[in-house]
Amino acid sequence: MAWYAYCVAERQAFPELCRHRRPMPLTNVSGLFGNQTFLFPASDLAVIVSEHSPEDTARLDQQAAKDHARVVADCFKLSTVLPFRFGTTFQDDDALRRSVRSNQRHFQANVERLRGKAEMHLKVLVDDICPGNAARDMTVGQQYLTSLRESASRQRERQSKARALSIQMHRMFLPLAEEITCKRMDTGKMLLDIAHLIDNKTVERYQNKYTSATLELKDCRMQLSGPWPPYHFVHRTTPQHQHSA
Repeated sequence: MAWYAYCVAERQAFPELCRHRRPMPLTNVSGLFGNQTFLFPASDLAVIVSEHSPEDTARLDQQAAKDHARVVADCFKLSTVLPFRFGTTFQDDDALRRSVRSNQRHFQANVERLRGKAEMHLKVLVDDICPGNAARDMTVGQQYLTSLRESASRQRERQSKARALSIQMHRMFLPLAEEITCKRMDTGKMLLDIAHLIDNKTVERYQNKYTSATLELKDCRMQLSGPWPPYHFVHRTTPQHQHSA
């Protein structure tokens, strides 16, 4: 039987697995396409899975991705979790056991590192650097070179502005770890996508800091979500589409 995998969790978080070596139903959590989810025991870990057929692969759409995230979030309420990439499947029981066995040290180290922690997700929208004026009374070659110089200059200014803002955010929120990406939007704005790793016990304090930040940073539009499972902070050992968390 093939399995669809959602996440790795701590076996000790599920007392029903103490005396069992075979997969057991995970109550009150439905998986993709309404399938029953199971706790698949593997040494000190448990893998949350549901049955998977070849026909299901063609049905892995946006709704399925949302359902994948929902299952991971439900399990996060019970245990430290290491989310699998959306679409990860295993051909049978042996393939799943081999994968866990070969990555067991890595998984357990991640579980230890992330135990009691959560991810908060900030989106910060700010004005982009204003574009320069169009070159006039220049040859085509001069216009091209001027455009290159202006583009490089604006890119450096964007990077500098994004770096300064990310440092400011770090000082405000004091996360344990962070992952930041920055991109220019079609609207002429810059979007900073910030993931902060924090202790579960400090979620309320973090939310209060966010309220203060929205009042202090008048030129920024900010959006907060979380707490989430630590998606951005799972150290992966294999590239996408491989069977590993």
